[in-house]
Amino acid sequence: MLSLHTKNLYKQLKKDIRNSSTIYILSSFLMKSGLRIIFNDLKFAAEQGADIKVLTGDYLYITQPEALKRLLELDHENVEIRLWQSGGISFHPKSFIFKHKEDGALIVGSSNMSGSALSHGIEWNLRMKRKASKETFESAVNQFVYLFYAEETLLINDETVKLYQERYDKFYAKHVNLTETWTKQEEIRLTLPEMEAEQDVVIKEDKLEYQVDIKPRQAQIEALESLQSTMDEDYSKAMVVMATGLGKTYLAAMFAEQFKRILFIAHRQEIIKQAKDSFELVLQREGGLLYGLEKNVKHDMIFASIFTLSIQEQLYEFEPDYFDLIVVDEFHHAAAKSYERVIDYFEPKFMLGLTATPERTDGQDVFAICDGNVAYEITFIEAIQRGWLAPFTYYGVKDDIDYSQIKWLGTRYDKEELLTEQLNEQRADHIYQKWQKYKKTRSLGFCSSIEQANFLAEYFEEQGVEAISLTSESKNIEREQVIEQLNQQAIDIIFTVDLFNEGVDIPAVDTLLFARPTESMVVFTQQIGRGLRKSPKTGKEKCVIIDLIGNYRSADTKLQVFHQPGVKQRKSDVLPIVPETCDIYLETEVIDLMKHLRKKRSPRKERIHLDYLYVKENLGRRPRYYEVHLRGKENSKEYRQAFGGYFSFLNEYGELNASEQRVYERYYRWLQKIEKENMTKSYKMVVLQYLLEKGPENWFEKVTPEEVAPYFHQYYMKKGYRKRIDFSNKSNQKLWEYDEKGVANLIARMPMTKWLDDDHLITFDNNKFQINFPIAEEDREILHQMTEQICEFKLKTYFNRRGQKEL
Repeated sequence: MLSLHTKNLYKQLKKDIRNSSTIYILSSFLMKSGLRIIFNDLKFAAEQGADIKVLTGDYLYITQPEALKRLLELDHENVEIRLWQSGGISFHPKSFIFKHKEDGALIVGSSNMSGSALSHGIEWNLRMKRKASKETFESAVNQFVYLFYAEETLLINDETVKLYQERYDKFYAKHVNLTETWTKQEEIRLTLPEMEAEQDVVIKEDKLEYQVDIKPRQAQIEALESLQSTMDEDYSKAMVVMATGLGKTYLAAMFAEQFKRILFIAHRQEIIKQAKDSFELVLQREGGLLYGLEKNVKHDMIFASIFTLSIQEQLYEFEPDYFDLIVVDEFHHAAAKSYERVIDYFEPKFMLGLTATPERTDGQDVFAICDGNVAYEITFIEAIQRGWLAPFTYYGVKDDIDYSQIKWLGTRYDKEELLTEQLNEQRADHIYQKWQKYKKTRSLGFCSSIEQANFLAEYFEEQGVEAISLTSESKNIEREQVIEQLNQQAIDIIFTVDLFNEGVDIPAVDTLLFARPTESMVVFTQQIGRGLRKSPKTGKEKCVIIDLIGNYRSADTKLQVFHQPGVKQRKSDVLPIVPETCDIYLETEVIDLMKHLRKKRSPRKERIHLDYLYVKENLGRRPRYYEVHLRGKENSKEYRQAFGGYFSFLNEYGELNASEQRVYERYYRWLQKIEKENMTKSYKMVVLQYLLEKGPENWFEKVTPEEVAPYFHQYYMKKGYRKRIDFSNKSNQKLWEYDEKGVANLIARMPMTKWLDDDHLITFDNNKFQINFPIAEEDREILHQMTEQICEFKLKTYFNRRGQKEL
């Protein structure tokens, strides 16, 4: 009479639905994945004349509009669907009622109408036959009918489902970071990308597959539109800069829908495994892992560790054009040799770089890999301004270690010398006191080394704090268990080194403690992101950041990561301008230290030269002008501001050979003119590029506007929107449809005339435009190359800037 169903409830439901004349379903929410499981059975029952009533709810808008639309496809007069309008009040019933003559059954338990709950999820449902207790059975029927026709319910039809769709869309546009306490089977990442519950995506039952939908957030919608525009412009690679917590991986999966063969590359196993889950969830396709000894590559989607994939033997198992889309996560790692080997080998239709950190101060510059093409960018500061991430309160406290006495090894401080200073109880107590003063509830402490993490965890424990060190060497400790203990406040603080930089999200964390010098701005930005996820469940309002600031190398510039974009600030200001919801407090000693460090900064020319040498060493050759822009740490405008131009810099530091030096000295005024040419539009450089494409022996010859017109027009039209920005004012719109005379008139009126100046290096007389100085035959090749490099630099940086402004 009574039976317990703990798994695969659908097996029983199928029998009951197909053998019943009355079917009443009460489910707190409906998922398309659940409807797909029982749809054919409901259709069969409806066609047999069964009375079918389905009542679901709108609580937290978990019910998917697509599920309601799917039910409407039953399109039978005996099928009625109603929606309980909860008004924000919890609505969690789950039951099934079946009647057939004298027989019937009542099922009550935990299973909602989702694929997981009806098939492979762990659920508890009690099935009672009608004969076991007619009184209980009839009571359930009555209660169902009472709810079904209550005032709070809305009849679902073609029109009301549109109304629900509008409410649903508005709700998720407003609550883009919503996290609630639904059971794992209920949430299973069906509603929001950020949910962390583990679940299987593809459910196989009776040889059917049931899928779920992920709804893009606003940032993802914007990024997808920008990526599509980038592809429409015939770009084959682009980068997306998206702050931690906004769903980069889900964005990539949504973008990947238009590609067949996909390769996702990352540097850590956690990242590629999480990416595999996310892509499978969005795309409903099975993927394979490629890392270590696991090489499951017989799939159209492969998630690979860069360290495994970059092995030549492994890499060459794929043809260069095998993948249509390559996604490289945490793209600031892309300058590493292993990444370069892989990226240079493959020839995908499109390559997408993902990163949360746009900072260029580490020299591992993604711009070099994606040709400077940033399709979409939103920093964590902008995300805070838009209400998508939690605001912060930053406390800069004094670190009294004298870092000038510690050896700098190019990218970090000498570990042993640093440890000598850090493993000191007096300094540990200083850190502990500052933490006690400013902390909130759940803390992450970032350290320089495993030794420091262990030392601080032990010291904090001695003070009565529940602290733990969690590092790559931690044994007999389950990372997930420690995270859950932090969530439950059984642990107060986790000390770590780099485990939580990428791929791990703990929304409940509301305190970040930086007990280390900032050696990398990329890592610093990543670690800040660990505390900025919203967590309504825990009542988190802000993230507290406690940062030890000493006289280390980036101390005087690190706070710029907090600066509000688009807001001008005086160079003399120590405190950055942050969003109104955020605060920054610096101890007086820290302010004095920063002012002192700024005065001691190396002269500009020396910084530029060192940066140039860094790029040159990494390339193994002298970089082109645009390459120092892409790969360098310093702003490329400094070459013109400090030296008058790139080739002036090269000449000053002896980087030109004898022939190049001769050409530079002979044609110095020409090179200076191009460098300093103002670019309110791109027209002048496009005309120059046309000349240069005629080759070293002919680029300086006379041309007419009519000759240039076809090239000029095609340049803007071929690449689409980004290039058309310059061609889109009212006076030019009529030229979008090619008109030789109109385009020629524009060229004559603007770029050719605008090129003229008092030096007469260019002339435009009698409709003839030309370079107006003699070029010795032995100089033509070199001068052409120098001119071409400057032209390339100015055009590409111009359109990159314009593209960013239009995001």
